[in-house]
Amino acid sequence: MYWTEFLTVALIHLLAVASPGPDFAVVVRESVTHGRRAGTWTALGVGTAIFLHVGYSLLGIGLIVSQSIVLFNALKWAAAAYLLYIGFKALRAQPAKAVADDLHKEAGVRTARGAFTSGFVTNGLNPKATLFFLSLFTVVINPHTPLAVQAGYGIYLAVATAFWFCLVAMLFSQQRVRAGFARMGHWFDRTMGAVLIALGVKIAFTEMH
Repeated sequence: MYWTEFLTVALIHLLAVASPGPDFAVVVRESVTHGRRAGTWTALGVGTAIFLHVGYSLLGIGLIVSQSIVLFNALKWAAAAYLLYIGFKALRAQPAKAVADDLHKEAGVRTARGAFTSGFVTNGLNPKATLFFLSLFTVVINPHTPLAVQAGYGIYLAVATAFWFCLVAMLFSQQRVRAGFARMGHWFDRTMGAVLIALGVKIAFTEMH
């Protein structure tokens, strides 16, 4: 009965998740810099954050945030500040010294918790994700659709997001791909830092519609 609605939700989500944004940039950076394990944990963090958006959308809190300029701006600036912070941190990456190769590798070890938090915070604070889920649960999904069915959509969205970014992590953590990026060394970190800063600035200028 709800298959048409579900397929519409799935298609819109696919188009949204496939377009590069803060989530994509963070997963790629973690995967290339720290390997598949870190990339996968970052992807799982992004996927888990979807439950946050689904939760407040179902509770109607998203509607309150979208109507309150103060709350929306608080979320927007928190997201921008976080992306600028990790962006500037990456921008300051230094070339690895040949003598201290082992120390450099050791410093590159990323904890599962750190990678997961990076993905969760990046997606959770993204005001564009807030607006996306708000429009999804107020415009695309019929308000008369049972709450249990809407929650089912939410579970699908979280799992599909995590799955997509796990694939991204697998691709960018492959030895050949990492080796290619490694040749560019610290320039890759600096480029990704510039991308994250640009995304942070873009989010800072996001307006409510």
